[in-house]
Amino acid sequence: MTTLEPRAPYSPEELAQFYPKELELQQVQVLLRHGERTPVNARFKNTGLDAYWPYCSVAKAMRSAVINPDGSLDTLHWKRRIESLGKDDVPILNAGKKGEVDAICQPGELTDRGRETTLALGQRTRRLYVEQLGFLPSHMDAVSAQQVTLRATPIPRALESVQQAFIGLYPASARAPGLPPPTVVTRTMQEETLFPNEGACKRFAELARAFADRTAQLYNSGPELDYLNNKIGKWMPEASPVLKVDSHPRLSGVMDTVNATLAHGPDTKLPKEFYEQKVRDDIDKICVEEWFVGYQESNEYRKLGIGSLVGDLTQRMVEHATAGKSSTESFKMSLAGCHDTTLAATLAALGAMDPTKDKWPNFTGSIAFELLKRKGSSASGSTSSTVGLNTGKTWWSSLFSSAAKSKPVSARTPLSEWPESEKAGLDEYYVRLRYNDKPVVVPYCKPAGRHFEGDETFCTLSAFKAATDSFCPKDWKAECGMNLGKPAMNGQIERPPGL
Repeated sequence: MTTLEPRAPYSPEELAQFYPKELELQQVQVLLRHGERTPVNARFKNTGLDAYWPYCSVAKAMRSAVINPDGSLDTLHWKRRIESLGKDDVPILNAGKKGEVDAICQPGELTDRGRETTLALGQRTRRLYVEQLGFLPSHMDAVSAQQVTLRATPIPRALESVQQAFIGLYPASARAPGLPPPTVVTRTMQEETLFPNEGACKRFAELARAFADRTAQLYNSGPELDYLNNKIGKWMPEASPVLKVDSHPRLSGVMDTVNATLAHGPDTKLPKEFYEQKVRDDIDKICVEEWFVGYQESNEYRKLGIGSLVGDLTQRMVEHATAGKSSTESFKMSLAGCHDTTLAATLAALGAMDPTKDKWPNFTGSIAFELLKRKGSSASGSTSSTVGLNTGKTWWSSLFSSAAKSKPVSARTPLSEWPESEKAGLDEYYVRLRYNDKPVVVPYCKPAGRHFEGDETFCTLSAFKAATDSFCPKDWKAECGMNLGKPAMNGQIERPPGL
């Protein structure tokens, strides 16, 4: 899927339906895919598609932190140009089709269009949570600045997208003068779990390779690939003349270029055959299955691919429900810049996406994890100590027997190990996912008693936690080194919780 066409803001009737008066919004965590970008590799130059795209105006206004001779920090403004090795290794400047040299994008770089759509996502977020619901203040001051947190993967397009979304949520005119710069939390690539990380998780790489190979075996000689080769195979390179799931470029690489070109201007387009609806549908179908069907069939795949991230999201909701902090002491909104694989993996692991039917996530797609509380509930932490979980001698640890006190307790402790008296408290909180502004049903939460009366999209927090416990690793890095060399598929299909 390419550029997202966002729906109109919720009407008053929809707001009343989606946010029942019996529930009070407590916390929102947004996973947002980066905006439109260039292809990660230059492909199909034989069709006339230019390798260098002049869609990155930011290259004309780069800024870097530098140290002055007196030791003070300053900002250097500079302009980027990109060169390549030409004939006889003579360096040449990369240029667009019309000779542009000052706005040339790097492979996989967020484009001007991508900045516009992620800015618009931030503006839509402001419209809903500030203007319509009044959940966030309209003006950010030193106190409310602590209520919004930012996170991104180490990949620049994700970082730049979350920055653009933040500017849409709180433009300069809505931020108090003198506020310190916002903090964006990142990790090293070897510890990043904000997307399925094959590079850092050896066992997950094995699993992903096995499911990709199976998809290739299923489709390489099938009618879909025959049709695709008939339509676009003539543009495959001489070294790999037949388009396959695992050709060079791979079918997913073809999809990457098709979607990127669809999102941009007329000067960067493939031949019309690439955009025929059946061509796009067949490519999308096969690639979604290749990349995401493992989440539907293997608990180990879910656990190592996205379980740690889902565990993070759940942990923050449980901590909010149990820590007893007021809204001014804990965050209310988080924005996390991530990737298409993040969104699809999260939904598929929860059983809320069918990789045999659903589409690849759009540029600037998003999932909002909303935590709500039943109004008038005594489950609020207001009657408890403001000290959080697992911090020593707290109200939380006092709830456990003396035998259990020797074992550290945290929001990540599986619900099956909680005392029965505390499980009920989480039933006064509800979790709802909105994927591209559409409420999502998590299958595990469909039975009576696991959701808000009359609306299956609102999971009780205890049901949601029970679902995520089933594929949340206890030690992701350690488990990434387990089972190496063992078969990825044991002949049994392990469905997501509730399916």
